[in-house]
Amino acid sequence: MLMTARLLTGIVALEHFWFLVLEVFLWTKPTGRRTFGTTAEFAATTAAMMKNQGTYNGFLAAGLVWAVAAPSHQLAYFFLICVLVAAIVGGLTVKRSVLFVQGMPAALALLSWIVYGG
Repeated sequence: MLMTARLLTGIVALEHFWFLVLEVFLWTKPTGRRTFGTTAEFAATTAAMMKNQGTYNGFLAAGLVWAVAAPSHQLAYFFLICVLVAAIVGGLTVKRSVLFVQGMPAALALLSWIVYGG
C-alpha cells in the first residue's frame, strides 16, 4: 500500500509541474489566461511575478519527486505539508477553489503516507 502513497505524491508532483508550465510559459497565452481567468492586460502586467511563482511550483514538484524516490517518508511529509500551506494561503487570498485543486490531492497523499508509510 506504500505504492498508493507514492502514486498520489507523484500526481501532486505532476500537478505542480503543470502549474510551473502554466505560470512560466503559458501565463500570457490563451491557455494560461483561460485557466486562471485573466485578461491579456493583467497577464502582461503580472508575467514576471508569475514566472517567479511558477519557479517555486517547480521546486515543489522536484521535492515531491525526490520524496517519491526517497527511502523514508519525511521528505513526503515536508513537501506535502508545504503544498497544503500554499493551498490554504491561496484559498484564503486568491480563490477558494485553490483549496480543492491544490490542497485536496496533497491532503490525500499526506494521509496515505500517514496510513501506509508509517
